[in-house]
Amino acid sequence: MAVLKGSVMPGMPKPPKGYEEFVARYPALGKAWDAVNAAGNEGPLDAKTVRLIKIGIAMGALREGAIRSGVRKALAMGITREEVAQVIALATGTLGFPSTVAIHSWLSEMLGPPPEQP
Repeated sequence: MAVLKGSVMPGMPKPPKGYEEFVARYPALGKAWDAVNAAGNEGPLDAKTVRLIKIGIAMGALREGAIRSGVRKALAMGITREEVAQVIALATGTLGFPSTVAIHSWLSEMLGPPPEQP
């Protein structure tokens, strides 16, 4: 999975203004970030698996911005809300109930309430 200049792949949401300003101010750090991402994406995992793992790691670190960004990217690449919801559910056993409820709340604010269960 190649990373393009500015870490934006076709079809992906535009990075936040703060990110663009930071990279404009510190272009060498932006290039280093692109190199780290490219190196991390090398290997046998497909793009969907990589994205879901990155979301799970962000959840484990309780990085709200990274979770939101990862989910926006996941949805843009065709990963479903239900697949993201399963990652949240999987996090519960490791993170605990309060942290997982917080993550669920952040994503509910961003995505709206989940569809009703049958």
